[in-house]
Amino acid sequence: MAEASFDFSGRCAVVTGAAMGIGAAVAKRLGEAGAAVSLWDIDADGVSAAAAASGAPSAIAVDVTDDQAVAEAADRTIREIGAVHAVVTAVGLPGPRQGALNLPPDQWRWLVDVNLHGTYLVLRALVPAMVRQGFGRVVTVASIAAKEGSPLAPAYSAAKAGVVALTKSLGRELATTGVAVNCVAHGAIDTPMLEGLSPERQAAMADRIPMARLGRPDEVADMILWLLSERCAYTTGQVFDISGGRATY
Repeated sequence: MAEASFDFSGRCAVVTGAAMGIGAAVAKRLGEAGAAVSLWDIDADGVSAAAAASGAPSAIAVDVTDDQAVAEAADRTIREIGAVHAVVTAVGLPGPRQGALNLPPDQWRWLVDVNLHGTYLVLRALVPAMVRQGFGRVVTVASIAAKEGSPLAPAYSAAKAGVVALTKSLGRELATTGVAVNCVAHGAIDTPMLEGLSPERQAAMADRIPMARLGRPDEVADMILWLLSERCAYTTGQVFDISGGRATY
């Protein structure tokens, strides 16, 4: 199947969680479509390797939970690639499989900090300039867990539900500014995040999907690229499922 065709020539983008998985796939596709991309990730070696593989002009090691580090990364990005037109927040950390009432409070805070607070800090650092320039596209990456509440992943589920709500709020706030803010809620995607699961566990996940398979990062990337494009002209504050038919609302 031919890839969807987009032209991001002259556009600059930031992708967080870009060292692997969905973030790396989005960064690669944006670069292929002509965008100058700044890859952000806490994994310095991983993000440098991803940038080298995709030909991206910028790779920044940054902890998205650190206010100052995010602000500095935003300033550096503008110096390296110019004014930002698109942002994708693809950081996702599920944490240990543990029941809601047994998860230590410090683990809860850490997972919410990475998945939700980190998303907020990135948007806070980059979106105001997009509003001032009168154009921008933002895609946050949530999860089907945000809708279902995955057992043994309470903090991840709650944090990603927060990402959905943040997206809806910000999308409505900025609806007349030229900046569209939307969310992708993915199901089980074949990324390194699943490598720690047994084949039996992965098979059980696939059994819950009407299409009977895991999704691919490039399939998520294609949806995200449309949301980042100027073709997405009358949609904001919305959540788009990509779950192989698993999501029911």
